[in-house]
Amino acid sequence: MKQNILFIVPLPPPVHGSSMMCEYIHDSQYIKDNFNCDFVNLSTSRKVNEIGKKSFLKICRFISSYFKATWKLITHRYNACYLAITCHGMGFLKDAPFVLLCKLFSCNVIIHQHNKGMAKDVNHFPYKWLLPIVYKHTKVILLSWKLYPDIKQIVQKEQIYICPNGIPDSDFKPSSSSNTVPHLLFLSNLIESKGVFDLLDACKILKGKGYKFICNFVGGESKDIDAKRFNSEIRHRNLNNEVFYLGKKFGIEKDKVLSGSDIFVFPTCDDCFPLVLLEAMQHSLPIVTTNIGGIEDIVTNNLNGLICKVHDPKDLSNKIAILLNDSQLLEKMGMEGHNIYNKNFTLSQFETNITNTIKKIIS
Repeated sequence: MKQNILFIVPLPPPVHGSSMMCEYIHDSQYIKDNFNCDFVNLSTSRKVNEIGKKSFLKICRFISSYFKATWKLITHRYNACYLAITCHGMGFLKDAPFVLLCKLFSCNVIIHQHNKGMAKDVNHFPYKWLLPIVYKHTKVILLSWKLYPDIKQIVQKEQIYICPNGIPDSDFKPSSSSNTVPHLLFLSNLIESKGVFDLLDACKILKGKGYKFICNFVGGESKDIDAKRFNSEIRHRNLNNEVFYLGKKFGIEKDKVLSGSDIFVFPTCDDCFPLVLLEAMQHSLPIVTTNIGGIEDIVTNNLNGLICKVHDPKDLSNKIAILLNDSQLLEKMGMEGHNIYNKNFTLSQFETNITNTIKKIIS
């Protein structure tokens, strides 16, 4: 007999790691075959540049979602409530009432943590008293044990389960043509914490050293950086012939950009388990990134990529230069990354892992 699960999760739009993983769960036939699933959309934003902003429309969405969750809990009996909440800042204050609501109905509460930042708030009001209440008697799914230090002041190790992300296989068949000039790719929303300006500064250094390359930025505009500001930063660094903003790309268009690139660069300053790294490995791209959050579980330095220092354009440019100077190493790292993706990070593996994890928690 299938057990009943209420999923209170952010669903796209906007597109980001947490919403995409929740959409994969929402659309998974494998998960539906194992559970009776109901869903409530936790997201109050519909665009990337709405995240972090206050608006009357977002308040209305919150109220609507809260009443929907309440009605489902009144009219259904659930074996567990699965919530993908934000663990810090205003996002936590917005999401916490949903956890408390589920506890009010005596449900098993599973919190799937796709973000970090709790350690910054834990000693400040109102988080220092609200966080223990929200996380007490819950089970917490982390993407990596390397993310545990961020929540260890509130959550005990006995509450933790580990389930890495996974992404769907791509049916795209890349052409055999190669670039005469190496193409670097940054794929993420234009958010400063993703290392956008660090990469622009690294490109300026590489150009100054005489390297020939194209660096494409793909992703949505944000409240931090819109297209106008980004293009202004390109001109300021005299990179008009090297750096290009291609806007948002989805589906086959995104696959084309990935397959048409040679090196994937993601110098993030604040991430947990970036799906874009899995996409790069899926397309056999060597990676240059930082060792933030659980990235070390994805990218092994000198195996399928190179790890650079955080917020250090000079070190970033040096790591990119290593791959620009050695096409054999570039190809070898890309192949290794593809093998690691197939072994550990496919969507089918994630679906199996998350299903087994939920079953183990509520058994």
